[in-house]
Amino acid sequence: MEQNLFKDIYQEIFPFWNEISESDREFICRNSFALTYPKGMNIHDGNECSGVIFVRSGSLRLYMMSEDGKDITLYRLHKGDMCMLSASCVLQTITFDVFVDAEENSECYVISGSAFAEVSARNPKVKIFALETAVSRFSDVMWVMQQILFMSMDKRLAVFLADEAVRTKSDTITLTHEQIARYISSAREVVSRMLKYFANEGLVEVSRGGIKILDKKRLRKLAL
Repeated sequence: MEQNLFKDIYQEIFPFWNEISESDREFICRNSFALTYPKGMNIHDGNECSGVIFVRSGSLRLYMMSEDGKDITLYRLHKGDMCMLSASCVLQTITFDVFVDAEENSECYVISGSAFAEVSARNPKVKIFALETAVSRFSDVMWVMQQILFMSMDKRLAVFLADEAVRTKSDTITLTHEQIARYISSAREVVSRMLKYFANEGLVEVSRGGIKILDKKRLRKLAL
């Protein structure tokens, strides 16, 4: 029953699905697992091939960590997103360590990395899909680096708030100052000071319930 469920899902998300053999499709399904990760759990610590992760619900955070314990958020994954960087045995050219944490209680489908690598070795279209998926995420990583290196703090925060409002379809951002600081690679104190400045300028309203955007037009203008 579970294998049939995987087949239906993979039929929708993998463009190569109908172009590989039935035995390879069954092999991928046999090596697939429906897993639930509690909030705060580390899913991938960069040292092993955790596999290909497809997010059914919840949110995952991918980040890099320095030797002194500082981390930089590369991007987040939400419902319908896929993580290929956690499958280092599939993409052997990825030589840096990526960490993955569950930011919320998250339900995921996970394909064994070794099984996916075995099928990709037999099927070039599977390998191409893996590479294209990874490359598409590198554009997100480069955008993060551009913000950190070249953008002022007020602009980075404005970009984050505007993008989060679009993603959630809500003018209220229900994240703590500490979470926002983690996502934009800053310090909580800096984020709190900048939000206070935004509030004084009438851009947002800050409360225990979150951050309510009051002037989307001016905030988006600041983000440009």
